[in-house]
Amino acid sequence: MERYVLSLDEGTTSARAIIFDRESNIIGLGQYEFPQHYPKPGWVEHNPEEIWDAQFRAIKTALERAKVEPDQIAAIGVTNQRETTIVFDRDGKPLYNAIVWQCRRTAEMVEEIKREYGNVIKEKTGLVPDAYFSASKLKWLLDNVPGLREKAEKGEVLFGTVDTFLIYRLTGEHVTDYSNASRTMLFNIKKLDWDDELLKIFGIPEGILPEVRESSEVYGYTKKELLGAEIPVSGDAGDQQAALFGQAGFETGMVKATYGTGSFILANTGKTVRYSDNLLTTIAWGLNGKVTYALEGSIFVTGAAVQWLRDGIKIIKKASETEELATKLESNEGVYFVPAFVGLGAPYWDQFARGLIIGITRGTGREHLARATLEAIAYLTRDVIEEMEKLVGIKELRVDGGATANDFLMQFQADILNRRVVRPVVKETTALGAAYLAGLAVDYWESLEEIESLWKAEKVFEPGMDEGTRRKLYHGWKEAVKRAMGWAKVVGSP
Repeated sequence: MERYVLSLDEGTTSARAIIFDRESNIIGLGQYEFPQHYPKPGWVEHNPEEIWDAQFRAIKTALERAKVEPDQIAAIGVTNQRETTIVFDRDGKPLYNAIVWQCRRTAEMVEEIKREYGNVIKEKTGLVPDAYFSASKLKWLLDNVPGLREKAEKGEVLFGTVDTFLIYRLTGEHVTDYSNASRTMLFNIKKLDWDDELLKIFGIPEGILPEVRESSEVYGYTKKELLGAEIPVSGDAGDQQAALFGQAGFETGMVKATYGTGSFILANTGKTVRYSDNLLTTIAWGLNGKVTYALEGSIFVTGAAVQWLRDGIKIIKKASETEELATKLESNEGVYFVPAFVGLGAPYWDQFARGLIIGITRGTGREHLARATLEAIAYLTRDVIEEMEKLVGIKELRVDGGATANDFLMQFQADILNRRVVRPVVKETTALGAAYLAGLAVDYWESLEEIESLWKAEKVFEPGMDEGTRRKLYHGWKEAVKRAMGWAKVVGSP
């Protein structure tokens, strides 16, 4: 009987299930979107039941399309939007909406904590204190949902990022992996355990936290009534770490960029914990008793800026139109767009920056806005990679995510970086990484060397821009960013 690996890729706007064979080919895919909830300006929530429903439907669809029976699935891997915070009871029932990684409701709280404990948090967790991470979201829930803290003290509440919630629903086991734990701002990445001092700072009772395990091991088995088979759930990693694994980024200095709602750049730093003032230090994965670390630059808004062109100001009907519009111009003609809708992440870490379009003249049209949006994605990526290069040598950038289909963006990325940009054959590298981690745990794949041999480049973009143009364009970008920073403080907007 032919066997396969099922990957659950739970993102910010949709849940997907992808079935892979031994050669990394996709043989079945299901995908369902779920609603975004915005109770107040700057607040972002999901209904965990809607996440579960979308994910479960995606599993059923993937199995049907692949014409695969559940007992042909050798293992299940889970990868997920990170930092998003869910509290649920021991029956797996959510006790409040999930607070999404993009949510800014705790920005002021974090600013206060940062003033006193910023250095402690950075040293222990590798993270720059920000509302982005789970700790302040969990504190907010415990402080603001009536009765929740009392229930937590009695052991009636469980906390998890989305992977934990899904694995609990599938298996009944309350677990997470090193990579997701490292995004909570409560986990000591050197000691590899929840940190007592951080729990005290945020007022988090330790009993609500999941057990932290390696990224590739059997956590439990699916309840038979769900799929009709008891399948090992044996891979777990945050989406960006999973993408680095799926890109076969196993060596120190290997770098990948995932272009999604936001963009996330990870550089493998091996067994060494490297600190940067403006980047995050994170755990890439735990495997075979060893932990691999990474530097990460988290860019909050990239693909979401293209969505804004489509859904907000409605100058395009679909994302792919941006490439055609951008190529109608020889240059950006001085128009820059800083898409700081929810502040700026790495390397600026300005919670109060806001979006800005500058350089507009009477001749500015749709083409300029489309081009400026795509260029902004590439500039933001360069901002991060320049910081990484201070600590680790980088030869090329491996890319994945929906926007990599845009050849204009990929070529501009190579040009502005002055580095080769490589797009793989399998673009679903996040789901593939989770599948690899799950498969390794049950010997579906034997080794990292075997996985490395499966990775193939589809297209390589070589830099072709002259240095003078590159310098001039990037200088303009930096000047635009300066003007966007701190704007919410100036005008008192949320």
